[in-house]
Amino acid sequence: MGLLSNLILTSKKSSIIKELEQAIAARNQSVNDVASDLMRSWEKGGTIRSERASTEATPPLISVVVPLFNEQDNVAHLVERLANTLNNLGKSYEVLLIDDGSGDATWTRIAKAAARHHPRFRGLRLARRFGHQAALLAGLSRARGQAVVSMDGDLQHPPELIPELVKAWKQGAAVVETRRHYNAQTSGFKKLSSALFYRFFSFMSEINMEEGRSDFRLVDRRVLDQVLAFQQSDVFLRGVVSWLDFPSTTIEFEAANRLHGDSKYTLQRMLRFAHGGIVAFSTKPLRVGIALGLVTSVLAFVALCYIISQYALGHTVPGWASTLGLLVFLFGVLFVILGVIGEYVGLIYIMLQRRPAYVIYEETAACR
Repeated sequence: MGLLSNLILTSKKSSIIKELEQAIAARNQSVNDVASDLMRSWEKGGTIRSERASTEATPPLISVVVPLFNEQDNVAHLVERLANTLNNLGKSYEVLLIDDGSGDATWTRIAKAAARHHPRFRGLRLARRFGHQAALLAGLSRARGQAVVSMDGDLQHPPELIPELVKAWKQGAAVVETRRHYNAQTSGFKKLSSALFYRFFSFMSEINMEEGRSDFRLVDRRVLDQVLAFQQSDVFLRGVVSWLDFPSTTIEFEAANRLHGDSKYTLQRMLRFAHGGIVAFSTKPLRVGIALGLVTSVLAFVALCYIISQYALGHTVPGWASTLGLLVFLFGVLFVILGVIGEYVGLIYIMLQRRPAYVIYEETAACR
């Protein structure tokens, strides 16, 4: 009997150790967390299955990803409106709030919201400010839903529109885009710069992107998997989704005013955003350089023929100032073309370094 009891005890210990190793490997939990789960399950005579593991085992139907930067005054309102909208929807959901290296209390308020609404609300904090697109990508990579909604956290994208996005998705659209209409309070410069950007981007990249597009959209899990497969370090998500060209539909809405704070997109950031999108999705600037080179070469050849013909007739061609001006102009064009080539070479260099698009510094408990 003693030998049999020892064999049974040894078998149970081996089973516990095996379950412990599997739990750590599968869920990346800390040893203390797994040990606590193990003690509770052993007391109940069951297997290791914590509440956290149970939640992770059943992916939600809908994920909502919201990047935030210095939005401490908007977090509480955002969470309340999202919770009310999604609870009324009656579907399983999760909300991921991503702090893009904020310098205020944004992360503290995200952590409080995640604790209050655990496990449906989760928080990620990036190590520094990586930019809106990188923060959005960080959230998308952690989203587990079959339909994933992305939106801004300044409440200009109304959470109350999410049910319409989900309805369109259930009707068969793999991508549900939104088209923003500016209200009367929006500045004329903002309207003009936005219109020019979309027209210029569509022309340069040969991807038709309608005016008023934003990152407020719903994508199916199949689309998201393809988006995450892109290897660009500076990904332009609007361009990626448009380039994939999955079956889509568009819902229009009027952008609300910011509830608190000012826009984080300065003119410099808007230009950088436009520059990154065009370089990532178009080689047309290189072809423009080739065209300029051909045109200036033809003009230079015509001028050279004229000079030779005048010299053969015994005439001299006056105008050293105009000649010097033409040379300066041509050198200016040459340096512009070299700069464009340098941008593409620089992009290749950055991609070869394989830097991560973002670095996560901290997570709420439900994300681990």
